[in-house]
Amino acid sequence: MIAAETVRVVAPAKINLFLHVGAKRADGYHALESLVVFSKLGDELAFAPADEISLAVEGRFAEALSGDPDNLVLKAARALAADAKVRKGARITLCKNLPVASGVGGGSADAAATLRGLVRLWDLQMAPERLHAIGEGLGSDVPVCIAAMPAWMEGRGEKLTRLDGIPVVAILLVNPGVAVPTGKVFAALKERRGVGLPLPPKMRTARELVAYLKTTANDLEAPAREIAPVVGELLDALSAQPGALLSRMSGSGATCFALFESDEFATAAARALNARNPGWWTATSRIG
Repeated sequence: MIAAETVRVVAPAKINLFLHVGAKRADGYHALESLVVFSKLGDELAFAPADEISLAVEGRFAEALSGDPDNLVLKAARALAADAKVRKGARITLCKNLPVASGVGGGSADAAATLRGLVRLWDLQMAPERLHAIGEGLGSDVPVCIAAMPAWMEGRGEKLTRLDGIPVVAILLVNPGVAVPTGKVFAALKERRGVGLPLPPKMRTARELVAYLKTTANDLEAPAREIAPVVGELLDALSAQPGALLSRMSGSGATCFALFESDEFATAAARALNARNPGWWTATSRIG
């Protein structure tokens, strides 16, 4: 039975606090290892009963999806309907608050939120393993976005270990408005740290988290800097902000982030960067 009310779900931004790349696998994917967390901000989706599955996109970055009639939200909805043998529809509205193809899992987070939202709208009884399998078929980042909780990610993204004890830390996300295609970044990758690290220890404070992260890196950062030098400029600008504890690129870019001592430092940094670079997208939030 379809619920009468509209279901609303947030698709939080996914942040790779570090990302190590291993050897290329037989299936064409690279082995990955990453500590993934989620911010308190993200895209917003609403699901209402309907006879067919449809999607309307609004929000700041809606125009970037206007040429994509079959994006991951629709693919996720159709995949769930096929798996659960559902013949009902849904009117889906996506408010696109996050930049598109920016390394913070926007499309993957939206697809995962679609699975969560439609399970509620269609009143389905779905084991987590089934949702995980559906998400894995949609993209490497979708499984981790389904739970949207801190996780240790391995394989091509499908092997997940939930992590507890990640401290709450202020974060500033910045996107310079430049596309950095994932394929080109991997093609330009020259050095990689490989995989095989043990699970991280529990960290009680922001400084403990940062101390751990400084023993890691984002292997895709160097090739992204070559393809889009503005990534390096952005990272330098973040590192120079008062109260910044660590700056790094997320995923394959071009969104970068800095962890800060407090919300006040993060907010001040956002104002400073906006004043000098009004074309950059900035957003303050928290992780943990």
